[in-house]
Amino acid sequence: MGEMGLMLVQMLPLIAVLVVMYFLMIRPQKKKEKKTQEMRNNLQVGDEVTTIGGIIGRVVSLREDTLVIETGSDRSKIRIKRWAVQSCETIHDEV
Repeated sequence: MGEMGLMLVQMLPLIAVLVVMYFLMIRPQKKKEKKTQEMRNNLQVGDEVTTIGGIIGRVVSLREDTLVIETGSDRSKIRIKRWAVQSCETIHDEV
């Protein structure tokens, strides 16, 4: 076994750690981001949403990258960016 083979054997644990890190941390995070983006793209008028800032409201209009939500008992309207939606509480039937 030459110097190159010895160096490769020494690097195997580092390579194994990087592979494990990918499968335990990076891959699940990308899956979660994809699912969140899909949820934001499928929002509909009437959906109940929660924003990243904790505001809860009902979607009253949609645009390309913004939406208007209605919140509170006085039905105030707030225009927010689509990326600011954290979750959609409305359950839709799968088509």
